[in-house]
Amino acid sequence: MTKEQIVKWLQAIGHVMEANKEFLTQLDAAIGDADHGINMERGFKKVNSQLSTIADKDIGSIFKSTGMALISSVGGASGPLYGTLFLRAGTVASGKHELNTTELAGVLKAGLSGVIERGKAQVGDKTMVDALTPAVKAFEQAAEDGVGIAEALGQTVAAAEQGMKDTIPLIARKGRASYLGERAIGHQDPGATSVYLIIKALHDAVS
Repeated sequence: MTKEQIVKWLQAIGHVMEANKEFLTQLDAAIGDADHGINMERGFKKVNSQLSTIADKDIGSIFKSTGMALISSVGGASGPLYGTLFLRAGTVASGKHELNTTELAGVLKAGLSGVIERGKAQVGDKTMVDALTPAVKAFEQAAEDGVGIAEALGQTVAAAEQGMKDTIPLIARKGRASYLGERAIGHQDPGATSVYLIIKALHDAVS
């Protein structure tokens, strides 16, 4: 995966978050603060506004700048969580101008670890971790199997989508949604949904 594809991915996330702002906000209205779509669109608009100034840097620097932009512009828990994801990814990708499948697996795993450490959530808590964990595991398995990046990301998207859907019957154990108890059952988690959208944008950028 080239640096140019990384930039294309981040640009694609900006478009996807703009297109899905209302949808994500509706999901969040049911179990949260009704601002997830607004926050994610604002954050990636900030990321995209500075891409031209960092596009010539290494992948690690691009990721770190993305993380800092998200932390500074996204409200609620999403800013620190997504910001940490990209900051950790940036540390692993430091100095690199392209990533092979194994390296990308390491980048994704580092991002997931950062999110788990920051948010203290695990699979089953009805958070972004429910989509991110199976997605990263699927990519790691594909990398071990020697699958190419585009095909591996196809499997990753499918795992993220299933993880997202699996949040619907769950009781939330983290964040604002946890105050609702059983009333959160039947609602898809907005954070897991934005994870799915971001990973699908990555697949689209590569293929």
